[in-house]
Amino acid sequence: MEHLQGKVSVITGAASGFGRELAILCARENMRLVLADVDADGLEETVRLLRWDESDGQCDQVVTTTCDVSRFEDVEKLADMAWDHHGGAHLLFNNAGVACAGPVWTTTQADWDWVLGVNLMGVVHGIRAFVPRMLKSRESCHIVNTASVAGLVSPVGSSVYCVSKHGVVTLSECLYHDLQMAKADIGVSVLCPAFVPTGIADAARNRPAELADSNPMAAPFEAVVKEAVRKGRISATEVAETTLQAVRDGSFYILTHDKILPTIRTRMEEILEGRLPSNPMKT
Repeated sequence: MEHLQGKVSVITGAASGFGRELAILCARENMRLVLADVDADGLEETVRLLRWDESDGQCDQVVTTTCDVSRFEDVEKLADMAWDHHGGAHLLFNNAGVACAGPVWTTTQADWDWVLGVNLMGVVHGIRAFVPRMLKSRESCHIVNTASVAGLVSPVGSSVYCVSKHGVVTLSECLYHDLQMAKADIGVSVLCPAFVPTGIADAARNRPAELADSNPMAAPFEAVVKEAVRKGRISATEVAETTLQAVRDGSFYILTHDKILPTIRTRMEEILEGRLPSNPMKT
């Protein structure tokens, strides 16, 4: 999809991080926006950062809604909003994400329900709610699913998060193949960044009270992740810029951190050569 100007872009997780930066860049491309998140205050701040002048009528270019992507009915209403306000959707960024940490054997049911509900089922819901409408529209469209390098490697203490992100990678690959078989004019990309200074390390701020039962051994692992996120040298803005360029180029895998490529290669070699898995945090 080379030309983005005037397109309709739907972004989940738009209240912070990659979602906010994608919204800002899409606004600069004069795209019409549908922004969603569970964080209403964060969404309001994102809209403020777009710096559109209401006197120019540009505020009509963006609509926002609170949306829990783990609930299909919420995502279906998001699709309704895109078609009701803008007549459709050309770009869908299934970007909302959360994280937790700790050893596999001390994970709680709530950990699994929360993270898989948002990270994996949120993408599933986005695909189910939007793709049938995109197919019916017969317009050129593109879907970007936010995974992670954690969807390509398996670090210690990251089981729940990794399972969710590995799921997003293979889901995106299957979606690509299915759309190719259907001869649909819908591109697919999967975004796999490494550590970037965003709010992901503090995702628990939006964790539902009914899913608050977290891994009792999470603290030391979360401390390592927070420090790695803090030290990330590639910004969310740079990741968003790379992502939009990938949409223009029709790229599938979006790997934003070149330094992680040897680690990914090592894992693939371990699989093919039948070796024991190494800890990617030490390679």
